[in-house]
Amino acid sequence: MRAFARLEATNMHKATEFRLEAHPLLPEPLERLEELANDLFYSWDHGVRSLFVRIDLPLWQKVEHNPKLFLRRVAQDRLDEASEDRAFLAEYRRVLSSYDAYLEAGPGPEVTEKLDPEQALVAYFCAEFGFHESFPIYSGGLGILAGDHCKAASDLALPFVAVGLLYRQGYFIQSIDAHGQQIARYQSHSSDELPISPVEIDGKWLKVSVPFPGRDVVARVWEARVGHIRLYLLDSNTEENGPEDRDLTLQLYGGDESTRISQEMLLGIGGTRVVEALNLKPTVWHINEGHAAFQILERCRHTMVSGLSFEAALEAVAGATLFTTHTPVPAGHDIFPRSLVHHALGRYIEESALDFDQVFALGSKDGGDSFNMTSLGLRGSRFHNGVSRIHGGVASLMEGDIWPQVPSAENPIGYITNGVHVPTFLAPEWSSLFDIQAPTWKSELRNPEFWKFIDQIPDYHYWSVHKALKQQMGEYIVQRLKRQHKRNGTGHSVTDRMTRQLVSSEKDTLVIGFARRFATYKRATLIFSDLERLESILTDPDRPVVLVFAGKA
Repeated sequence: MRAFARLEATNMHKATEFRLEAHPLLPEPLERLEELANDLFYSWDHGVRSLFVRIDLPLWQKVEHNPKLFLRRVAQDRLDEASEDRAFLAEYRRVLSSYDAYLEAGPGPEVTEKLDPEQALVAYFCAEFGFHESFPIYSGGLGILAGDHCKAASDLALPFVAVGLLYRQGYFIQSIDAHGQQIARYQSHSSDELPISPVEIDGKWLKVSVPFPGRDVVARVWEARVGHIRLYLLDSNTEENGPEDRDLTLQLYGGDESTRISQEMLLGIGGTRVVEALNLKPTVWHINEGHAAFQILERCRHTMVSGLSFEAALEAVAGATLFTTHTPVPAGHDIFPRSLVHHALGRYIEESALDFDQVFALGSKDGGDSFNMTSLGLRGSRFHNGVSRIHGGVASLMEGDIWPQVPSAENPIGYITNGVHVPTFLAPEWSSLFDIQAPTWKSELRNPEFWKFIDQIPDYHYWSVHKALKQQMGEYIVQRLKRQHKRNGTGHSVTDRMTRQLVSSEKDTLVIGFARRFATYKRATLIFSDLERLESILTDPDRPVVLVFAGKA
């Protein structure tokens, strides 16, 4: 077997532990598989992922669709066979040609008519990014939206960088016990398994520091490639920090409010320092939810160096800042007590020649004694949006105290309805159908007139694709339930009774699904609000129905 060996040493309790791991070598014809595995382009391109599937499907499933981990564990003989397989090589070259063409394409007129790609730059800050299950630094919809936002920016070849945190354990992994209770489990991920690489300047790993009470917290910086754009991630797990500070980037939304405000200082202040260290000059700063709003303070500090007052600096900063709020309930916004803000930010504020009362006023809601990160984001920006028409109205009411002299219906919170990244979420079967019926559809996503062609496609084409995908979904749910009940020692009869309508019914089954986080405002139990009507639906012998609930609590 041709392979290279990796030797790692760790020191635990004064004993040195060595771990030897043998990796396969990529045959020369397949050398660019590594490049594909290190670009999150794979997260939305079915062609790239299909290459790994063709090499070793069972392994691809075992590594949970992680290309980097796949290349570390695949057998050398499978790679050698693929390198000599004419059909595989033809598909491999086709995928590479498509990938290269994608990277070579510049911004289209929809971009260049609105900005100069050589002068403009968007810096997008968010606490989580959801690109793919192999890169678990997200928890829910906020992260998925951020990931889709980055993918769409890449598709448009926008001048765009993103900034976030690298969590070693990400968000928890869920399992359900025999009593239906959620069990949360955390799993650490090695940087070798993730599509990231260190950011270096003059041959040295880029690190930034943020003033904390009594010490500086250092973060090293990683880069993830996302097609045309780059994502920079701060990681506090570095030798300069003590154990507690190293764990600041251990888990997403982990720890108490002291951990949360520390993470948000690292993201907002440290993230801004990363942008400066890379000599990037954003013309637009987009704060996606309040977690990153401390960037406003750091940018004010930087602007005041030229002699501006705090008020003038804030106005300059706000004029280049967009703030998006997502959560329609007060409990979803980070609110910190005055004492904690003073403790966490006191040294930073003093060293930055800022005034604590002025800073605190930016986050104060109704003049109270707590600090609201959403209020800071709104006061430190001049462009604000909710994420749907209804939510825009809700947000205007919730945040009306920011503009007390303006009726809530007239205040400046607008809305931009959330969308999805089509290549990520459209099943390959639908893509194939559209490829046949309208080959140019991918370049016409923003053209409503073009999509009238849909009416010309015979209904049976839609129905056949829908039925096939529904069957796949049913089989997947059955597989997951069987695995869950086997783990919990539940008999097959229970699983069979739960799933028989999904896969074995001769009649077409209506599937009603709720697949979201079980946050109260998402209303998982809404379907039970009219029990009589629900009973009539569920007991109709001619129209079988299955209810599917999935999501983390």
